[in-house]
Amino acid sequence: MVRISNMGIVSLCVVLLLGSEICIAARQELIVTTIKQDPYTMSKGSQLEGYCMDLLTELAKKLGFKYKVHLVKDGAYGRQDETGNWNGMIGEVVRGEADLAVAPLTLTAAREKAVGMTKPYMQTGISILLRKDIVSEEAGFFDFLSPFSGETWFGILIAYFVTAVCICIVGRLSPCEWSQPETEPNHFTLLYSLWYAAGALSLQGAGPHPKAVSGRVISCTWWLFAVVLLACYFSSLSSSQGPDSAPLMIKGFEDLANQDVIEYGTLAGSSTLAFFKNSNNPSYRRIYEHMERRKSFVSSMDEGVQKAKEGNFAFIGESVSLDLAVARHCELVRAHEVIGMRGYSIVTPLGSPMLKNLSIAILQLSEAGELAYLRTKWWASSCIPDSAKGSSLRAHGMKGIFLVLAIGLGIGVLLSLFELTSKSRSTAGEQKKSCCAVLTQELSQRLRMTNTQGDQETSDKNKA
Repeated sequence: MVRISNMGIVSLCVVLLLGSEICIAARQELIVTTIKQDPYTMSKGSQLEGYCMDLLTELAKKLGFKYKVHLVKDGAYGRQDETGNWNGMIGEVVRGEADLAVAPLTLTAAREKAVGMTKPYMQTGISILLRKDIVSEEAGFFDFLSPFSGETWFGILIAYFVTAVCICIVGRLSPCEWSQPETEPNHFTLLYSLWYAAGALSLQGAGPHPKAVSGRVISCTWWLFAVVLLACYFSSLSSSQGPDSAPLMIKGFEDLANQDVIEYGTLAGSSTLAFFKNSNNPSYRRIYEHMERRKSFVSSMDEGVQKAKEGNFAFIGESVSLDLAVARHCELVRAHEVIGMRGYSIVTPLGSPMLKNLSIAILQLSEAGELAYLRTKWWASSCIPDSAKGSSLRAHGMKGIFLVLAIGLGIGVLLSLFELTSKSRSTAGEQKKSCCAVLTQELSQRLRMTNTQGDQETSDKNKA
């Protein structure tokens, strides 16, 4: 069965056994209207490129149609005037000047009455675009941990325990620290070593200090580590704090409506403006009345982004468009709140046989991950995340001081072994014993975790 639409599109409709039918557009070339907006449609020499052009190419492959693209003559998306006439891309489709409109056209009730609109190919909403340096974020309970990343804090904790263990070991091995294990108590127990290392981190210190060269090498290395660590911490903490000139905290539209320091506006004649105009929410109504009273509208998306970049202006717009602005301009940030969720659709004339097929093709592209790929391709950001700029120092950024600490600990432990070996050799010569036997006995006495003096007193009591 063949049908001919009012635009001259020939549709071949195959009736299935169950009574349903599939229609395939067979027109030689479809006329597609669009509008220049980064990254949906952009000029590249004499050609057009962008998200919408890639989407149109994928749809043409699936449905098997050819097309010719032209830019909308009046540079408008589509708004109905008082007489009921439409301008922009919607108007061209209504008047039959175009077969399709492929652009970031929001699906609205008014447009749905005048034209056919497919299933949305992209979900969006309304949000706020501001400069990063004119608003402050809410302080968290654990913001004092922000100068270092989690892996850095973990590395510091491991370094603290390893250093304390090394101090404890050196305090037992070095004869200068513990000359008579049989009769003298050992001051550098594990608990005291932990306390000693913690005192160095707080720059308060804790005595007594090591007397042996090996212990002093470990102490000096740990002190150097603590000084560098604290310097990095306070430097990063001060740089991560918001500027004093940013007392405002705007997380959403309620905060925007309740302040009068920052001016705000939206695109004139847009569906975003219509949302606030028709809303019954008191905060949204105040926002609309403020914009209407101040006439703080902009004529284009680029103008709104530029005013936001200049400062003291919040631009209200589609969240996906604001995400693109944030990706292109690193000094901007989008508010977390998104309201008025809606979708972008492709426009066809009312009753077009292509409407259902286009919707099915869009759903297939979504399920195959093609739409997500196109979003990633055209919304790629050139900005370096704040975490990568050094606001949170990572372990690999401080690997030098960790390496110095590891070398210092190793040298200290080796020196303590050298001191013990030297004493054992001297004792072996005096007692005419094997150096290895004396060294083994010394190690056994010094590394025994129980107190040797206490054991001796207990033995004497039992004999008595």
